[in-house]
Amino acid sequence: MSIINNLTRIRQQNIRDCVQNSDSFSFFNLLTSDDLLDTVEGLLPEHREREYPPTETLSMFLAQAMNEDRSCQRVVNDMAIKRLNHGLPLISCATGGYCRARKRLPTDMISALVRHTGERVYDQLPQKWLWRGKRVCMVDGTTVNMPDTTENQAKYPQSGGQKEGLGFPLCRIVGITCLASGSILNAAYSKTKGKGSTEQTLIREICSTFNEGDLVLGDAFYSTYFFLAWLIENSIDGVFEQHGSRKQVVDFRMGQRLGAKDHILTYKKPKKPYWMSEEDYALAPSSINIREL
Repeated sequence: MSIINNLTRIRQQNIRDCVQNSDSFSFFNLLTSDDLLDTVEGLLPEHREREYPPTETLSMFLAQAMNEDRSCQRVVNDMAIKRLNHGLPLISCATGGYCRARKRLPTDMISALVRHTGERVYDQLPQKWLWRGKRVCMVDGTTVNMPDTTENQAKYPQSGGQKEGLGFPLCRIVGITCLASGSILNAAYSKTKGKGSTEQTLIREICSTFNEGDLVLGDAFYSTYFFLAWLIENSIDGVFEQHGSRKQVVDFRMGQRLGAKDHILTYKKPKKPYWMSEEDYALAPSSINIREL
């Protein structure tokens, strides 16, 4: 037990060291490194040479998110001090310019960089970190509160269980994480109620992230007939809990028995869900074989 505790303390200290060294200059050097420069340059929006150009603003935003004190004032002060130390032109310590520059950062740019860095991290993993040579992709969803603005309330309504005006706007997020590296490979988000707001809808938006031969790991939300059929069609393995709509007591005497409490069962195509087009429903297989254990 003491060995595990020591390892935990070492890892925690490593994380603290990384956080302390993650200032805006460090992130700027990463974004302009050989690995990322071409990608960053290709994603930059049209901009004037302002006090806070996009690459520098993103560097400050990353440092702000990593710091214990996530205030805009702290990151602006830190940048002003570093510019002074490096003999660069001084900037104002007022936060207004930085906040406006951060608001101008395109969401698509940040999303593309997350996907790119996630893939780069995976590409550099030792082979022995993979499970039987497979990349294991974990999928899961969550909800987050958003700033209580009129715009957010209109686009991301609050929970129906709260009185009008007393709750925060809610956003649903579904993410794909690489198990070996812990890096985010992709994510999708939406409102939490209404058409197109389920985890199934969001995973369909980003399922192109999976590659042939991957192993997808998730909870019972994802073991639906049509998602399983899509995985099979694209030669992708999946391990999920049993979907809640099916009987929880499985009769292992049915289907092709492989061992004790282990068999292959044939699922028949269910009725067309409301979100699926007639054409896609017709193309879906009439049955699929699934291993249950």
